[in-house]
Amino acid sequence: MTYVVTDNCIRCKYTDCVEVCPVDCFYEGENFLVIHPDECIDCGVCEPECPAEAIKPDTEPGLDKWLKVNAEFAQIWPNITVKRDPLPEAKEMDGVSDKYEQFFSPEPGKGD
Repeated sequence: MTYVVTDNCIRCKYTDCVEVCPVDCFYEGENFLVIHPDECIDCGVCEPECPAEAIKPDTEPGLDKWLKVNAEFAQIWPNITVKRDPLPEAKEMDGVSDKYEQFFSPEPGKGD
């Protein structure tokens, strides 16, 4: 089992999760975070820290797409280990559906 970041992180990008991760397995895109599936130790401390409830265990049904997205972009985006402010539009974007199709950016973030 591993944890994955899902749709609701897009254009929110709260980073409370990266601050508590003991193995620094988060990677930063321009408007989204991902978890590296080979680095995640399945501790689960990140899941309750996400204000947008965008982190899920991969045992939940329907997460195949997100497992692929997390694995792919964790290979090319920079590592992030420090908490930063969420995106300015985070509160208004929290809960918006189908964000991947409309808003996902494949561009890397700044990282540490």
